[in-house]
Amino acid sequence: QVQLVESGGGLVQPGGSLRLSCAASGSDFSIYTMNWYRQAPGKQRELVAIIYNYGSTYYADSVKGRFTISRDNTKNTVYLQMNSLKPEDTAVYLCNAIRSRAEYWGQGTQVTVSS
Repeated sequence: QVQLVESGGGLVQPGGSLRLSCAASGSDFSIYTMNWYRQAPGKQRELVAIIYNYGSTYYADSVKGRFTISRDNTKNTVYLQMNSLKPEDTAVYLCNAIRSRAEYWGQGTQVTVSS
């Protein structure tokens, strides 16, 4: 069993930056594929970024070049550095962990980009 707790969301002006964190409990964090999703009101949940256990990453086209996903296996934590934020980045950001058939979700953290 893995519990995921996101933090770091908030209100930021367009062009600003935020860093989200997702702290995982339990063991074997290093072998999980970790993902960030987001869900805006009235829209489908969208995959934002992936970091595999061996370090490779993937980004949605909408965030490529602006967001960076990273992980610190010594702290059981995955991060999402978000730069050059736009109003369309406004959403609840959710952390997701996958290993084989096991999948876990956090509660999410709200990011609002507005002037």
